[in-house]
This record gives sequence, structure tokens and C-alpha cells, in this order.
Amino acid sequence: MSMLRLAAALTATAALLMSGAANAADAFQIQVTGKGAPIVLIPGLASSGAVWDGAVKRYCGDHQCHVLTLAGFAGVPAIDAPLLATAEQQLSAYIATNKLGKPVVIGHSLGGFLGLKLAIDHPEQVGRLVVVDSLPAMAATQMPSITGVQMKEMAAGMRTRMLGMDADAYQASQLQTLRTMISQEDDVQRALVWGKQSDRTTVANAMAEMMGEDLRQDIARIKAPTLVLGSWIAYKNFGTQQQFGQMYAAQYQQLPGVRLDMADTARHFIMLDDPRWMYDRIDAFLK
Repeated sequence: MSMLRLAAALTATAALLMSGAANAADAFQIQVTGKGAPIVLIPGLASSGAVWDGAVKRYCGDHQCHVLTLAGFAGVPAIDAPLLATAEQQLSAYIATNKLGKPVVIGHSLGGFLGLKLAIDHPEQVGRLVVVDSLPAMAATQMPSITGVQMKEMAAGMRTRMLGMDADAYQASQLQTLRTMISQEDDVQRALVWGKQSDRTTVANAMAEMMGEDLRQDIARIKAPTLVLGSWIAYKNFGTQQQFGQMYAAQYQQLPGVRLDMADTARHFIMLDDPRWMYDRIDAFLK
């Protein structure tokens, strides 16, 4: 092989390796549809971006929708890095690179938590924020005075339990949890497929990453108008709608002007259980 051919081969190999490394580092895959003012849609733990299909149909006539599926979830390759921290920085870079300006950011559950982090750390990049059933401090729902150390201990214990289950127990736990979060069995089974396609280590690590953080004071840095949609019906044995609403309000009290509304009958996946209720409130908020 001539020196020129050898150099060309080495260059091509290096480019291929660099391309593979870049792909392996991606914290999310993204699908873009529609034209107009941008909306970023982020699904929750072990969920596919397909959970937002109804929202895409509703809003992508006059908006451009950027629908994420996070790494390690629903068949997307996992990354060897903290998912939330990495996804936040890459999403910020994506917004800047693609000149999205100040998009509307809509996130569900862990995706809502990621939206909060983005709006806290990059307030100039979020035009409006919609948080669908997520809280700034998940570990503080039953113990508001919990300390940061206690949160991390709780998160670490949960991670250990999740990773310690055998395959059958883990799948049974997923199914039981989804049936508390979703009303219709067809939707439960669809979400279960996404869970089976998700990397368990990524799921456990991401859950622990979220549970170990407390954003209750940090949300004061958010500049974007924010709408929070909560659910409570699955936990009615533990409190009334009013009590859950008060808990949400307490967690968001440092965010000036936040709009908070609690669903009457929808469980955690509000977009599946009562999409009309959710869209009515998002429509009013976006106007």
C-alpha cells in the first residue's frame, strides 16, 4: 500500500471512529416534524417519544415539534454518563445549534424534571415551560424537611433495589407500577413494551439521579412562564385532591407566577388518560 493510500485509509478509519464515539455519546434521539414556532417534547422514565404522538398531531400543524427519546429508553442506545446532566447540556446545545430561539418545552415526569433543570440553568433558552406531573423534589413528597444527604441515601437505596431484582420480579414491578400510572390496559401494555426495551441500569441510575436532587430553591431562577399539571387520583387513599394540590403548590412556591392545575381523574400519564383536559390547559397557556 502506498503512503498516500495508507494515509487515506487511516484518515477514513479515524473519521469512522470519531463518528461512532459521537453517536455513542448522544443523550437522546430526536424526531422533527411540522413547521413554525418550535416545541420541544420530552418523555418520562423508560418512555418513548411516541407517548407524545397525540400532542404532535394537535400542535404540529402550526408548530415545529422536536420530540426526544432519551438514551437508554425504549430501545435508544444507552450512554456511559449521568443521563439527566448530559441530556440537559446536549439539549441546550441542540437549541443553540438549530437556532430554535426560545422554544416551548413540554416534559412529562422525568422529562418535566429535565425541563425544570434546563429552564433553571439556561433560562434564556426556554420561552414557556409545561411540566406534566413532576416535582422539583420527588423525594420530599411525604417528608418536606428531608435533607440533601437523606435524599441521596434514599435514591441510592432505590437504585440498589431496582438493580437487585431478577428479571421476572423487575418486569412484574414494572407492570404493577404502570397500572397505578395509566388507566387503560392497552396504554399500560404499550408503555410496558417501552420499559422492556429500556436499559435497566440507565432507568435505575436516572431515577436515582432525579430522586437525589432538590430543585425547590433553584426554580426561582426560571424566567419562563410555567404551567404545572398534576395528578392525584391514583393515590387517593393517601390524600384528597386539595391536599395533593397543596403539596404541589408548596414545592413550586419559589417559582413566581407558576400556574398549577390538578387533573380530576387522570393518572400520571395525563396525555394518555385525559388528553382533552391536558390540551385545553396547554392551549390556554400558549395563547
